Amino acid sequence: MQGNINQLLMQAQTAYDSADWSSLIQYLQQLILVDDEQHSEYLLELALSILEMGDFQQRWDISKVLLRLGNIAISPLISILEDEDTEEELRWYAARTLGEFQHPEAIAPLVELLKTSEDEELKAIAATALGQMGSLAITELSQLLKQDDTRLLAVRSLAYIRTPETITPLLSVVQDAEVAVRVTALEALSSFHDQRVTPVLLQALDDVVAAVRRIAVLGLGFRPDLNSELDLVTRLQTKLYDFNIEVCCAAATALSRLGGDAATHHLFIVLMSPHTPTTLQLEIIPALVWVGTLSGLKYLQQAFNQIQSEKVWQEIVTVLGRVEKPHLATKATEILLEFLNSHHPATEITNIKSAIALSLGQLGNQQAIPSLTTLVKDSNEQVRLHAIAALKKLAPEFLPISLD
Repeated sequence: MQGNINQLLMQAQTAYDSADWSSLIQYLQQLILVDDEQHSEYLLELALSILEMGDFQQRWDISKVLLRLGNIAISPLISILEDEDTEEELRWYAARTLGEFQHPEAIAPLVELLKTSEDEELKAIAATALGQMGSLAITELSQLLKQDDTRLLAVRSLAYIRTPETITPLLSVVQDAEVAVRVTALEALSSFHDQRVTPVLLQALDDVVAAVRRIAVLGLGFRPDLNSELDLVTRLQTKLYDFNIEVCCAAATALSRLGGDAATHHLFIVLMSPHTPTTLQLEIIPALVWVGTLSGLKYLQQAFNQIQSEKVWQEIVTVLGRVEKPHLATKATEILLEFLNSHHPATEITNIKSAIALSLGQLGNQQAIPSLTTLVKDSNEQVRLHAIAALKKLAPEFLPISLD
């Protein structure tokens, strides 16, 4: 047996000297099965060299060897993870491998990575690694919630993990004095359909901080299943009148997700109000499409005819082209064609006329062919180009042979 080990060690060293990483991986895989930890430090050194210099697949394979080597690999992997000058892919593997160790020593450096790294992919890997540790990481992070100087970091880490086990510790800080802690906890909690979360979100609708109210509004918007029971449309429509415009915009989005004619009606009332800022109007317009009702499209038609705003006209025409449901797409086509043929002042504006052509092409309804054929002959080149592009999608045979 010892002779076999010595032979493998020699072969491994030869492969290392010639940078034959694939062969070295094979020798290391054999050595970890037969070696009695007598040469573990040496094997670790060889394995780390592959992790540092190997290609993607070789790094993937050697990470399994590192796991088999045991806890002696944790410290050097942490050093790689903490070295900001190390290439991101190498740190990616270090984080991933540390997560599979499920060892308490790996928690702090992974948490620190979440705090300091600007690389979103690397942070996601660190969060996944913490998630792999399950209750071990959550227990450690929950302890960090009790300390003022680590509470925000712990909340952010728990938010990245996103497993049901994090609900209880996150609920413990939803009333925290620090705004960032409340916002982070509520945002993470809103992704869970858990009966403990809904009352917290409802209470947060009246938080003194706008950022907290906004998260609560958006979170409740993902619960159409509770709409009837809690009358969410009525609760959220009041936030269309919030003092903070971002909360108002969030309410528009949330109401569109809850759906129904009641939500549509509330959105329309605010859209038509002369006191509504343009920013909010431009948020409500797509919401009236996302809500997925005929009434929403009819309200947009009415708004186009009554509101005197080029930005509003442009947005209405654009979002009507994004309707996907067949019966609604037919109605959207009819509305756009009515705009085009009604001599509305908006249709004299080049950008809007072009947008109508583009939207008609996106909707793909054959009803638009005659009007698009007319637009191909428009005096404005931009309008002609958009009409040609639309006809190419719908009916290229209707394009004239010469477009001069």
